[in-house]
Amino acid sequence: MKVFVVNCGSSSIKYQLFSMTNEVVLAKGVVERVGTGDAILKMRAGATSLKFKIKAPDHTAALNIILETLLDPKLGVLENIGQIEGVGHRVVHGGEDATKSARIDDNLIAIIRKNSQLAPLHNPPNLMGIEAAMAAMPKVPHVAVWDTAFLSTLPPEAYRYAVPAEWYTKYGVRRYGFHGTSHRYVTQQAATLLGKPLEGINLITCHLGNGCSMTAIQGGKAVEHSMGMTPLEGLVMGTRCGDIDPAVVLYMISQGMKPEDVDKALNKDSGLIGVSGLSNDMRDLLGHRDRGEKGAELAIDLFVYRLQKYVGAYYAILPSVDAVILTGGIGENSLPVRQMLCEKLTRLGAIPDEKRNLDTVGGKKGPITANGSDLPVWVIPTNEELMIARDTQRIVAGG
Repeated sequence: MKVFVVNCGSSSIKYQLFSMTNEVVLAKGVVERVGTGDAILKMRAGATSLKFKIKAPDHTAALNIILETLLDPKLGVLENIGQIEGVGHRVVHGGEDATKSARIDDNLIAIIRKNSQLAPLHNPPNLMGIEAAMAAMPKVPHVAVWDTAFLSTLPPEAYRYAVPAEWYTKYGVRRYGFHGTSHRYVTQQAATLLGKPLEGINLITCHLGNGCSMTAIQGGKAVEHSMGMTPLEGLVMGTRCGDIDPAVVLYMISQGMKPEDVDKALNKDSGLIGVSGLSNDMRDLLGHRDRGEKGAELAIDLFVYRLQKYVGAYYAILPSVDAVILTGGIGENSLPVRQMLCEKLTRLGAIPDEKRNLDTVGGKKGPITANGSDLPVWVIPTNEELMIARDTQRIVAGG
């Protein structure tokens, strides 16, 4: 079976084409600047890389050009569109209405629209991608895979805020969480690698990129998560502040800032770039730190401190912890951050292993703590697109 995975942003379409026989990526790429006069298509198929300008006034036009390019006989990827047997779509927010991946129908489209009020920057473009793909491939089953679905198992004491009950019942104010597809993928991988049944594994999973989140996993299910009603809560991130006293927002408004300016500051101008004043990229900050720049050093220390604090909190609520799992761009590649975190977790039983840390980069998976660690720390590269493709294959095959 060939499965086409689509992830639409407001001005972009990321995509991958899988052969599910052996879970190989046949082609992958992105169209950037959709809706402008100078959209760009980038694609890689085997050893061939393409990059050229296209006319893509909307997502439908962009998707049609993607499919036309996949049909190019020089690439040898597809002979006809009918070879695609399923299309999987990343959808950010399903709210309380969607708790598992499902075939897209009118009811699911209504759910996406309804929850657009909770994810106004993500659900509308996700829906544009779905409508464009369904128009281009009307006879192919389309499947929605929700970022929030894996986190729907949080108990009420974890997902409710201590605010007036009407805020929850009338307005849906609660913790939903995000990056669920990534946390689900590494949880399944960890169970296999550690030789434990999924329903018997307890983990602390850390998705660390420009956006960062952590999940406490008990018996293979999410029971706590760091992000909240929006992706702003929790860890220090590239440009997001993470946990903050909500009264700070009111205070800054009282000082003359407009609500929309406070929102921008907390989402776009905070986190690593806000503290350092230099960059939101951990690689850049590590270079600045090594040159003695104190703002970079503080930003990195604050990032690791918040990780350490959340690991401690999740350790306290789980009956046991089989491993801490690191994934995402920072988790998979930042040797200094990983080493710092392991050193901070020695009290909980982690024994840092510098050689293992050095050996586990560039897409490799494995432990970065020594044998005998009471708290093993592992690196497992995430693959959200493959998780979407697997769900799509399963749902299509099941009718």
